[in-house]
Amino acid sequence: MFQLKNVVPWGRSFQDYIEMFNLTPEDLELSILDCAGGPASFNAIMKQREKTVISCDPIYQFTPQQIEKRIDETYPIIIDGLYKNIDQFVWEKTPTPEALGEDRLSAMKEFLADFATGKQEGRYREIGFPELPFSDQHFDLAVSSHLLFTYSEQFSWEFHLQSILELSRVAKEVRIFPLVENFTSIKSRHLDSILEALTTGGYETEIQKTVYEFQRGGNELLKVIG
Repeated sequence: MFQLKNVVPWGRSFQDYIEMFNLTPEDLELSILDCAGGPASFNAIMKQREKTVISCDPIYQFTPQQIEKRIDETYPIIIDGLYKNIDQFVWEKTPTPEALGEDRLSAMKEFLADFATGKQEGRYREIGFPELPFSDQHFDLAVSSHLLFTYSEQFSWEFHLQSILELSRVAKEVRIFPLVENFTSIKSRHLDSILEALTTGGYETEIQKTVYEFQRGGNELLKVIG
């Protein structure tokens, strides 16, 4: 059973999404699925701009108050972890863990302000990998950050492949970021064999550089087209 006590909420901003996924103004006009979106502000900002995004995450089964409480509980743990692994990160845009934390908190507050309305409107769905309840090619673009490949130690090769195949089923194009494992600059242990399996399955894959780099070496995304 999915439990909130096992979640470490850490929401990215709209600008983070632009940079993580190489999103162009043309991309923002597409129908977008954000899978494992967590408490990011991307959906909220896109709604303000009258764009179409559906965000999926098991965390959306909880109330705004429950999610906010969990953010408050885990925030100091994340800051402490950043200090313990400080050399693994690039501190050009945000000079300290606290400065980064303030950026993340701002994004998460935008999410929390939008969440209740967005859930009622069907923009936030309590859905997780690996099975997605959407029809084939329902979306133009699916994006997913900081779950697949990030948690390669926790999630199996089979989970990764099934999740990516499912994203490719429901969307015409998939972009996954980053390709390094959590708190390291090491490429995912699953990446090479996943690329081989996708190519064998007839999928077109491409690794693209991104402007976004916070984890050292974490400046690439995987693009998949079925």
